[in-house]
Amino acid sequence: MLEEVERWLELRSWTTADRSLDRLVAAKTGRGHSVSVVLPALDEESTVGDIVAAIRHELMEAVPLVDELVVVDSGSKDRTAQVATAAGARVVHRDAVLPRIPALRGKGEVLWRSLLVTSGDIVCFIDSDLRDFSASFVSGIVGPLLTEPDVHFVKAMYDRPLGEATGQGGRVTELVARPLLNLHWPQLAGFVQPLGGEYAVRRSLLERLPFPVGYGVELGLLVDSLHTVGLDALAQVDVGVRKHRHQDGQALGRMAATIYRTAQQRLSRGTLVRPVLTQFERGEDGYGFVPRTYAVDTEERPPMCEIDEYAARRAA
Repeated sequence: MLEEVERWLELRSWTTADRSLDRLVAAKTGRGHSVSVVLPALDEESTVGDIVAAIRHELMEAVPLVDELVVVDSGSKDRTAQVATAAGARVVHRDAVLPRIPALRGKGEVLWRSLLVTSGDIVCFIDSDLRDFSASFVSGIVGPLLTEPDVHFVKAMYDRPLGEATGQGGRVTELVARPLLNLHWPQLAGFVQPLGGEYAVRRSLLERLPFPVGYGVELGLLVDSLHTVGLDALAQVDVGVRKHRHQDGQALGRMAATIYRTAQQRLSRGTLVRPVLTQFERGEDGYGFVPRTYAVDTEERPPMCEIDEYAARRAA
């Protein structure tokens, strides 16, 4: 590990216990900050309500830390929108945001569009499939942005159990993302959960970054933030344990291909020769294997500051 990264780990790694809620509220008030929390959601009726309720009760009603709580629904077929609304979130449908640009499928697309329907100068993203959620996920990663003026991007770090096995989650992280970062962006080797969906960022940085529309968004934002503001402006906070719904191996394969493609584009700023991935499934009769070919996400959205509607909204 680079000496620079070892030093960074000492100076830019914290825990949720390092900053009390009273201290965070005082810092927020003193510096005039506002905080928006965004939950991207697709068919998460079983978990989104508890997450929204915890944030609303503990960080909006008990203390005024969060100013805005928005769920961006990307086309749920279940009761995600109704459950989130009943729990106290403002729900916005992805397709209703920036309608002149047809929406694409993908998590990054939802996060990009969320900048147009939120106003906080600090934006905190939280995945909506978390179980046993603690509001300290939000206060923990927002904390350094409120108390450290030179920090611009904060990721959560945590243990990720896989079933009953501790430390076995994050398979794409360990097999794809971590090797890529260590080999090509060694300054980012200190991030425990580079692909984690819980992170908080200053709007002034987010609006200058391109957003990969799919699962490559976390890697893309992290790498581009390093190049834009430098390592010392990045940080991470230990929030304990993250429990969520795990995907099957083939879904993880598609995710891995997307993340590799995101890294490749940043290395060359070119395009893949053939941006598709073929996987194999056992035939319905139990004999032989059937190839299934999937497109690898190749779309990226431009920095939000280049969108006319966003500029007009910010000027209003």
